[in-house]
Amino acid sequence: MPSWLGQMVLSCWELVGRILGTSKDDVSDDDDPDDSLLHSPLFWSRDLEKHSCGEFSVAVVRGNEVIEDHSQVDTGREVTFVGVYDGHGGPDASRYISRRLFRNFIRIAKEKGTISENILRSAVIETEDGFLSFVRGSFVRKPSIAAVGSCCLVGIIWRGSLYVANLGDSRAVIGSLGGSKKVVAEQLTIDHNVGLEEIRSEVRALHPGDPDIVVENQGAWRIKGIIQASRTIGDAYMKQPEYNADPRFRRCYLPLPEPFQRPLLIPEPSLHRRVLQPSDGFVIFASDGLWENLTNQQAVDIVNKHQRAGIARKLIKRALKEAAKKRQINFDELLRVPDATRRNFHDDITVVVIFVDHDLLEKGAPVP
Repeated sequence: MPSWLGQMVLSCWELVGRILGTSKDDVSDDDDPDDSLLHSPLFWSRDLEKHSCGEFSVAVVRGNEVIEDHSQVDTGREVTFVGVYDGHGGPDASRYISRRLFRNFIRIAKEKGTISENILRSAVIETEDGFLSFVRGSFVRKPSIAAVGSCCLVGIIWRGSLYVANLGDSRAVIGSLGGSKKVVAEQLTIDHNVGLEEIRSEVRALHPGDPDIVVENQGAWRIKGIIQASRTIGDAYMKQPEYNADPRFRRCYLPLPEPFQRPLLIPEPSLHRRVLQPSDGFVIFASDGLWENLTNQQAVDIVNKHQRAGIARKLIKRALKEAAKKRQINFDELLRVPDATRRNFHDDITVVVIFVDHDLLEKGAPVP
């Protein structure tokens, strides 16, 4: 690799800002002081921050007793990295991804001297391999770790292009100005969820000898009646049969009813590259807790009609209001639901809204 190219990539990643974890100290007080969500211990946000070519807003609300969503925004002089990791079975996998995926991506990009879809894929696969090694090392003291997994949604903006990798049913949606001067929603990712007929067909094609690979359970299509996501990081017992057969695992977790010959879930991300156009205004990255309650167009309209500061919070509040309506209670009643039963009302929800300012995109202006 030419030395100047390696130096170029290295300079791109002189990080000037990083968001990880959750803290009530991150909450802004510039909203309505009577807004019960803003002051809820379930919630945290960053109302508005700068990234390499614009601004972004982040918000999270907890639905599980222990939050299983993790997220990050990393910004350098010319590159912005966004990650939303929706865990299940516990927070171990999503936490691991938030600590390792970005590092893996940086190292591979430096080695190759560029950024591409293949480099992003390699970082995801390396993160999967690393987590499965972590499971192997932790299994004796914690057999249930074999049942922990996470969806994974990543976006990177570099040199006028947006690169997206996705496993699972988190979603990236872009808002663009259409021909009628109306902002139009376009989904950039595929929902790897067997609730969709095309995903059920994909899974069945990978397991032609297993008529029960996808079955209905509790009113939803699930792989082996257990999980809706067809692509994940982790979930070792559904990928490596030795965990499913181990007596230590079977004592603490309901095993699969029969042995399997090939992985039931795959870690292969779907990849997308988009050259950003002047009509592209913003991208919403969110876990499925948002999309269970809002359509793509509803979410884009909310972002378009409100000021940037606190917009991720507004999306979460609207989603929670819809969740409350489904259960025939009001918003404040929803916030008072006990932790032990809250997951019956709504999931963890993570929202990151990335605004793209094209004058900065063209200049490559450094972040203050």
